[in-house]
Amino acid sequence: MKTKKKYLLLLSIVFSFIMLLSLSACNSSSNNDELRELAKVEIKEFEGKDLSSILEFRENSINGPQKVDIDTYRLKVDGLVNEPTDYTYDEVLTNTKYKKLVRLNCIEGWSVDILWEGILLREVFDKVEVKDTANTVIFYAADGYSTSLPLDIILEKDMMLAYKMNGVTLPPERGYPFQLIAEDKFGYKWIKWITRIELSDDEDYLGYWEKRGYDNEANLN
Repeated sequence: MKTKKKYLLLLSIVFSFIMLLSLSACNSSSNNDELRELAKVEIKEFEGKDLSSILEFRENSINGPQKVDIDTYRLKVDGLVNEPTDYTYDEVLTNTKYKKLVRLNCIEGWSVDILWEGILLREVFDKVEVKDTANTVIFYAADGYSTSLPLDIILEKDMMLAYKMNGVTLPPERGYPFQLIAEDKFGYKWIKWITRIELSDDEDYLGYWEKRGYDNEANLN
């Protein structure tokens, strides 16, 4: 009987610890001074639509916000391409800039409406000359995170690499230098701190959360 009680107590402690970790990973608006300063100058409305604030995100990255050294940063685009290339931050931004209001829906149940500004992946792919055998795009991040999307979905949705949100440059907490705007996909496909984009023919590639049971399609519906 005593053994059973000890087991139940241990179980309770473990459960409480897990819940604490979960809550700390899902804290609401950041108290970061830089974010508060950006919130003062961010765009609040776009074409008659109220925008969510840069503060209205939860911190749920796998290893915390990443501080990327932009002087040494390179965006590698390789795999099934004829012209694999490493781009500096400024070189990426020589592409045409686009703006799009897109809602990010987190699988945890919260969402934000943000005006994103960035470059089309389509134009990046045109420059590296994607091979006909490629059907999947795998994204890698500075914190070890990865995820993937079908190439045709990215082209169909005109998905972007964002470098601004609500008119301000992405802060480290929001994915600087680049975040994927995976429109109509749950938030775990919206990879931040992107360092590499691989064109692949591996349709079954599983990213960080997908290996842990998350649906690889991540469709909102």
